[in-house]
Amino acid sequence: MLGVGAIPSVFLAVGVLAMPESPRWLVLQGRLGDAKRVLEKTSNSKEEALLQLADIKEAAKIPEEYNDDVVQVPKHSHGEDVWKELLVHPTPTVKHILIAGVGIHFFQQTSGIDAVVLYSPKIFTKAGITDKDMKLLCTVAVGFVKTMFILVATFLLDRVGRRPLLLTSVAGMIISVASLGMSLTIIEHSTHKLFWAIALAITSVLAYVATFSIGLGPITLVYNSEIFPLRLRAQGTSMGIAVNRVMSGIISMTFLSFSKAITIGGAFFFFMGVAMVGWMFFYTLLPETQGKTLEEMQVLFGTFFGWRTTMRELEKNKRVNVNPGEGDQGNVNSNGEIQLGNTKH
Repeated sequence: MLGVGAIPSVFLAVGVLAMPESPRWLVLQGRLGDAKRVLEKTSNSKEEALLQLADIKEAAKIPEEYNDDVVQVPKHSHGEDVWKELLVHPTPTVKHILIAGVGIHFFQQTSGIDAVVLYSPKIFTKAGITDKDMKLLCTVAVGFVKTMFILVATFLLDRVGRRPLLLTSVAGMIISVASLGMSLTIIEHSTHKLFWAIALAITSVLAYVATFSIGLGPITLVYNSEIFPLRLRAQGTSMGIAVNRVMSGIISMTFLSFSKAITIGGAFFFFMGVAMVGWMFFYTLLPETQGKTLEEMQVLFGTFFGWRTTMRELEKNKRVNVNPGEGDQGNVNSNGEIQLGNTKH
């Protein structure tokens, strides 16, 4: 069974051979022509590719007029300046981005997804399912539901937006994990088999996995890739993933002892509480990123709880830019660029 796992690994290794280098890495090596070709393949238009290339060049401190396929790039440090900017002397914008990026990874894992997925056979046993075939069927259903709803999320991410999908997802997780904790507690204290409670436990597990997979699961990495500026993206994203993996390990290794100490139903009520705190965190601190440029991200982040006001100013100035005859034209300069009152860039 374990050997079969080598088969997809072989296909993955072959696929990696055809994978292009990151455009950011290519620009840092001075290979602008290669970076442009990669961006043209992954962008919606050549204009978008050129805009992204200009952003990467600016972050790499390559002069705008350097447009040859291969250029000389300034020598870079090994990331010391980036770590200082992230952790030692962060600006309000970087601090807000870091809190949001690391926070979403933290709550993704501490809301209990690994406990539900990895220990689903144990949960089904506690729910009163003793038949091995039925237990296997329920466990397979967890994996199937997880896969299907991740596919659904790929169609909804750009249609619905990150923030509405994220908040809806976590709200669904709170409801489903609460019903799971309630059903397991009822079963544990019951002297006879309650089929409705068993059915509720199974449904709750599947609903929890579905709501996680349609929002919080896929959005976490998407959101991180969109909020960090190019110069900080590698280190910032790696910090988020490190927190993600550490919390995953802690949850995975302590779940059995934790559930034994406060009962398995109590453990899921705890995850419900964490998910509720996570929902409040997302609602108050995470702005929508869909359709926002890197420049707009730099304006939105740094205002912390006041990002909604900044968002309204951005939208207002966009409308003024499109219809110069309407509203306050003082917010648009001679180049048509957005200027936001007292907001610091």
